[in-house]
Formats: sequence, C-alpha cells, structure tokens
Amino acid sequence: MKKTLLFEAAGTIEAPVERVERLMLAVRPGPVGPDNAWLMSQTGGTIEGGPERFTLRRAGHAMTVEVVGQTFAMQGGWWYRGEYTVEPHPAGTLLTHRVFNVASRGRWGVPLANRFFIGFAKNSRDGFAAGLQLIGKELGCSTRLL
Repeated sequence: MKKTLLFEAAGTIEAPVERVERLMLAVRPGPVGPDNAWLMSQTGGTIEGGPERFTLRRAGHAMTVEVVGQTFAMQGGWWYRGEYTVEPHPAGTLLTHRVFNVASRGRWGVPLANRFFIGFAKNSRDGFAAGLQLIGKELGCSTRLL
C-alpha cells in the first residue's frame, strides 16, 4: 500500500507507556466501548475479525482497524488512513497521530480536495489536542501537545 503523509501531530502523556497501550491498543471482536477500541468509543459500532486486522461496522459505514506493534490504525473512505503510535518518552509516553492518503485511484485529487476543506490541518490538530486531553482525563494524568 502506498502511503503519502498529509498531517502529523504529537503530544506527551504523563503515564507509563504500558498504561497508554492498554487504553489505546485494546481491540477485540464485540461492541466498541471504553474497554474496546477506546479511540472509537464516542462513535460506537461493532468490531469483527482480529487478531491484528478488524472491521469496524457502524450504521451505513465500515472501516478497517489494525493494531500492529504499538500502532492503532483506522482506514476508510477512498483515501483516509489515520495512525496513532504509542512510544516511550522521558515524560511518560509519546503519542503521534499521522493522516495518510492511501487512495489507489485518484490519489492526485486528495490534496486538492483537502485544500477545499479550509482549515484541514488546524481542524486535525485541534481534534488531536482534544483527544489528547480525553486520554489524560481517562488516565488521570497531564498531557501536552507538542
């Protein structure tokens, strides 16, 4: 699969990497919730498959979810792939979010389409920052957007 990086943001979580992994990387078949595909718990759905590659089904939409090593990835639509990577950091844990263009056809149109979505980078960064705060709240620790 060809991947072109469109966006990247990172932040630190003042918690041991193992605690963050348990929260961020826990995915199994069944309903999405606080203990399963936590990143997707606000939108709900059902997970099928595994152990590394899953299908998340929601009303009228399905996407692929992968958990490999220290990375949680979601892929759906004609071009979108989002990856969250958890790594050790002197402050506790480094969380990096990357958005890739993985379109197999019409790849050239993705950057153009995203330019029409004024504020794509800012909205993506703001969304990551909000998610980082939710992780800190869930784990009872401080976070910092880098």
